[in-house]
Amino acid sequence: MRVVVTGGAGFLGSHLCEALLYRGDTVWCLDDFCTGSPANVTHLLPEPRFRLVSCDVTEPFDVPGPVHAVAHLASPASPPDYHRLPLETLAAGSRGTEYALRLALRHDARFLLASTSESYGDPEVHPQPEEYWGHVNPVGPRSVYDEAKRYAEALTMAYRRSRGANTGIVRIFNTYGPRMRPHDGRVVSTFLRQALTDRPLTIFGDGSQTRSFCYVDDLVRGLTAMLDACAEGPVNLGNPGEFTVRELADLVLAVTGSSSAVEFRPLPVDDPTRRRPVIDRARAELGWAPSVSLEEGLRRMVAWSRARSQGRQVPPVREPVKV
Repeated sequence: MRVVVTGGAGFLGSHLCEALLYRGDTVWCLDDFCTGSPANVTHLLPEPRFRLVSCDVTEPFDVPGPVHAVAHLASPASPPDYHRLPLETLAAGSRGTEYALRLALRHDARFLLASTSESYGDPEVHPQPEEYWGHVNPVGPRSVYDEAKRYAEALTMAYRRSRGANTGIVRIFNTYGPRMRPHDGRVVSTFLRQALTDRPLTIFGDGSQTRSFCYVDDLVRGLTAMLDACAEGPVNLGNPGEFTVRELADLVLAVTGSSSAVEFRPLPVDDPTRRRPVIDRARAELGWAPSVSLEEGLRRMVAWSRARSQGRQVPPVREPVKV
């Protein structure tokens, strides 16, 4: 199968490209590197079934030859990134999604939209099933990301209903793992960076807010399952284990052996207080469920971070295979 992955040099995108190559697909990786990095896919460049293309998906684009699937992951996704790039985030969710849908429609290809749990906003229903419409501030500081993804979902469903496009939507909950940028502003990467340098772990609010953390390998299994399925979604992809931010901080300290202190800071505006996916639909329609515990995932990420900081060669998570 020939698969186009937009945002393919980002954290999630690079793992998806790797997994697709591993199973024998041909992959076109498109990225403008506003938040992704060529370094995330450098180890894939010798693979003849892999192509890396510098491309802004908010402008019309195409790829030569047949296309069997399009995975649209292109978008700034961490709060510092979408606050720094608000217009680019909205463009990726709107124009970028439409151009990716047009590409899929031209080739009669499967289209996968990587949406987000941010579609639920600060939820009043807990845990969050796909039927829940959400509680989102449309003009708040997080709205450029929340509403971009909500619009992308609406656009994807409009193409499915009016043009007959073969589409599927996944809503991704907090995901972590190797290749996360240390300063991307997400809680796992921030805590690990602080713990590994013996700096205080900064908790916003009192630490009682909850999150559900999915290891990247589990998440990518869900993405590939959705690419191969005919389900329309939306389908939640995330680990239903629920931890307070304080519990996460304590676990990071235990896994790293760090003596870092913990500092508390004011809670940001519109920061969700609780977040946990209902994954019954993923189990039923995709046969998917996560398997990596938070402690095990953190240990893998710590090993990867230490190897990188010490200048040792960091091996790919999985080796691509030639077929």
